[in-house]
Amino acid sequence: MSGTEFTPHTAVTLWDREHPDAARAADGDDVRREDAFRAERPRRVQKLVRVRLGYGRCSRGVGVGEGRLLWSFAYLAVRNLFALVLLVGRSRRSKELEILVLRHELAVLRRQSSRPRLTRADRAFLAALSRSLPRAVWASFLVTPDTLLRWHRRLVARRWTYPCTRPGRPPLDPSVVTLIRRLAKENPRWGYRRIVGELKGLGVAVSATTVRSVLLEAGVPPAPDRGGLSWRVFLRQQAATTLACDFLTVETAFLQRIYVLFFISLATRRIEYVACTSNPDGAWTAQQARNLMMQLGDDQPFRLLIHDRDSKFGGGFDEVLRSEGVRVIRTPVRAPNANAYAERWVRTLREDCLDRLLIVGRRHLERVLRVYVAHYNEHRPHRALGLAPPDRSASVPPSPLPVRVERRDLLGGLLHEYRAAA
Repeated sequence: MSGTEFTPHTAVTLWDREHPDAARAADGDDVRREDAFRAERPRRVQKLVRVRLGYGRCSRGVGVGEGRLLWSFAYLAVRNLFALVLLVGRSRRSKELEILVLRHELAVLRRQSSRPRLTRADRAFLAALSRSLPRAVWASFLVTPDTLLRWHRRLVARRWTYPCTRPGRPPLDPSVVTLIRRLAKENPRWGYRRIVGELKGLGVAVSATTVRSVLLEAGVPPAPDRGGLSWRVFLRQQAATTLACDFLTVETAFLQRIYVLFFISLATRRIEYVACTSNPDGAWTAQQARNLMMQLGDDQPFRLLIHDRDSKFGGGFDEVLRSEGVRVIRTPVRAPNANAYAERWVRTLREDCLDRLLIVGRRHLERVLRVYVAHYNEHRPHRALGLAPPDRSASVPPSPLPVRVERRDLLGGLLHEYRAAA
């Protein structure tokens, strides 16, 4: 049939050969035969025409997964390529008539069937052909042009898919979270910045906001806010060359009162000298002033000393300091805020150490003060010093994660010092 023109009459004749019973029932009536042909054509003509013209029946792709999609698409492409080769030998009129018949068949099938179910291979094949055909002939497809474009965009999106990463800051290392909770649990009075300072000494750089978020997630309430310092204008201007001193009292387990005299540097917050006695007369305080000057040496940088109007500072205490070039400034009457740095250290000493110990005697108190002063000067961070201890000038380099931490107990576990393990 390849050399014969295919006409509707030819199609009827072929139908008569395939259905002799229906042809005899028509009894030579061409009109009845054509009506019977039209009634059977929607489900017969596709097979009849394609078989007589040398075509096989189309089969849909069966790709069900990502691995079979490529093979299904290749199968459809190769099969249609062979069909295209066969079409080269066909006449133009025959091909146009076949297209007309197939279009009419497609219109009938669209009226009788629901929405066709296409596989991924079908979608890929149609999308690929749509890129090679002009938009004017896209009406021959089973889908709309927007659907074809959407399929193509979906294929492009699958081709250029990158791993999805969540925006924002990277999560905090679990070892750091555990360490923050450990510090907060073992030291209930430490606030956010106090914990940040301790972590900084361990080589872990975190912000106070991060510590706050970790503790809130763990259900740990914040520590009480510390009171601010007063009388700051004068002290900030003179802090580099200013010392402050004061007395504090300690009641022993046997109800003996011991007086502690201490000197603190306003610039470095360092405790320069500590002494204690049960009888703080003028001669004893003058001797402590001489001991302080001998400990500081000839190159001592201090030129001002602040103390209150306590009578214990008599007996030549001020004269000893003036002889070394130190000017003494006495605070107003009943104005402890005028010596705020010394008062703050008294509070820190009591909360960290003395309020949680029973002092037996003077020797016991001297040992406790010696250990605490070394801890305060060498390890304990201070807010005014960028959360660094008074004796630490260089910053600690960051430690690699996860952080391994060693704890050192002082005064029987009353104080804790944390250092990065070697």
